[in-house]
Amino acid sequence: MNGLVLLGIASIILIAAYLLYGRYLVKTWGIDPNAKTPAVEREDGVDFVPSSKWEVFAHQFSSIAGAGPVTGPVMAMIWGWLPAFLWIIVGGIFFGAIQDFGALYASVKSKGKSMGQLIEDYIGRKGRRLFFLFAWLFTLLVIAAFADMVAGTFNGFSTEGAQLAPNASAASISILYVFVAIAFGLFLRKTKIGGWKQAVLAIVLIVAMLALGIAFPIYLDKTSWIYIIFVYIFFASVTPMWLLKQPRDYLTTFLFIAMIAAAVIGVFISNPQISTPAYTGFTTSSGYLFPTLFVTIACGAVSGFHSLVSSETSSKQIANEKDMLQVGYGSMLLESLLAVLVIVVVGSLTSLSASGVLDANLSAMALADGATPFTKFSVGVTGLVAQLGLPQEWGLCIMTMFVSALALTSLDAVARIGRMSFQEFFEVDRNENPSGILRFLTNKYTATVITLLGGYLLSLGGYNNIWPLFGSANQLLAAMVLIALSVFLKVTGRKGFMLYVPMTLMLIVTMTSLGMSIYNICMKLFVNGGFVFMTDGLQLIVAILLVVLGLLIAFSSGRKLVEKPKTA
Repeated sequence: MNGLVLLGIASIILIAAYLLYGRYLVKTWGIDPNAKTPAVEREDGVDFVPSSKWEVFAHQFSSIAGAGPVTGPVMAMIWGWLPAFLWIIVGGIFFGAIQDFGALYASVKSKGKSMGQLIEDYIGRKGRRLFFLFAWLFTLLVIAAFADMVAGTFNGFSTEGAQLAPNASAASISILYVFVAIAFGLFLRKTKIGGWKQAVLAIVLIVAMLALGIAFPIYLDKTSWIYIIFVYIFFASVTPMWLLKQPRDYLTTFLFIAMIAAAVIGVFISNPQISTPAYTGFTTSSGYLFPTLFVTIACGAVSGFHSLVSSETSSKQIANEKDMLQVGYGSMLLESLLAVLVIVVVGSLTSLSASGVLDANLSAMALADGATPFTKFSVGVTGLVAQLGLPQEWGLCIMTMFVSALALTSLDAVARIGRMSFQEFFEVDRNENPSGILRFLTNKYTATVITLLGGYLLSLGGYNNIWPLFGSANQLLAAMVLIALSVFLKVTGRKGFMLYVPMTLMLIVTMTSLGMSIYNICMKLFVNGGFVFMTDGLQLIVAILLVVLGLLIAFSSGRKLVEKPKTA
């Protein structure tokens, strides 16, 4: 299969989906451009911050486009590129984008309430508590998986002890990003500049950071970077949105767009052939195509995590309801395009190596048995853009920075969401006086520390062990959100039939996958051996809790969905 043709087909389908299906949803559900959004009504300078649609889009896209669009499609190609491609396209349009847009829409229409708070309004208080507990457990898995990935990417030393300049430079650039983002946020707050002036300044800062990072790499091992990353996401979780998170997301989005553009240009120039088989069979070494493929590719198709971003943070920044289609539906389709691009680049590595686009060093890195999805994609794009005259050592460093930024921007978003979910789980009604213990637990610093501690303990198992459980939990969260959105649409007199098939399929897929995960861990415990409590034990506990909580939420929400309206 020609990679350029596949990318072109995907682009046409996704653009058509945005223009046709996206606008159909807007017309069906309804928006009011003259209505005051929660960001405007409840502006507090911390969480509720009215922003331009491009700033909110940047936040949404950079937060959702984590490691998933790279990791998931690469891992799923073990069944062939065709099943992965079809799930990305179908899932992105009819599952993921509608969930992201629906969660954003419901939150904006409900005074900026999170999904858990919406569940309380339309399903009940018990459902709210169950959802927040589920969401909090899920954020621990995200923190664990992505922190391990980023720390591994920043690791400045090989197993033999040799210095890895691309990794060290990428780490240096990332550190610069934190401090520059804070300065950028303060500057924007004081000067109020926007539009093209803001964009030009952002591009100048990015170029300067790339140059400085390449010139002054930071060599630290993986363990050191784990600690640094957790310190960073602690501060990202408790600081005002405008000070760090929002400007960092804005700056990072330019990186993402540049990465996508460079890869697309490279594909146009090299016109690669996808050498990976289209289909390898229903059963592989990674398991069965169903349900494993559908939980392996989460980001890019459908991801429950996205709904938390939509309802917990993005909804509190929307300045006008008409911006929701671009932010909610559009950002998800762009992520789907990124996932297809990953399939094209990684699926073409063998042909790129044979044609000389990848030199001997790059080929060895990309085709090594232990090569990570990040490495494969970074090396592939490096080879493609090297044809434009960029030195390969620079290209590899910059691409390493790009893909690590994908995970890092999700990390700081999910740390904030995890903290908020923990706080909201222990929240009491307005007419109730919380005890001293509850006030302590709902303190944002306490909630953040507890959340990050749980994520750190799970990270000890490494992302390879966490990813299957993360994928299952992620998709189960999507099923829960789709059910809750269906209830919201029904109760508020809006059509929600387009959610019924996605929520049913995701519930079946995830329960099957989690059941298989529990079975495999139990086999290690009772039959095969090799069970380690700090890794397998914690994952088993989390998996069982996710199944129980998922079933309880699905039952309570589903009962409300089929319940006949009461007559007067």
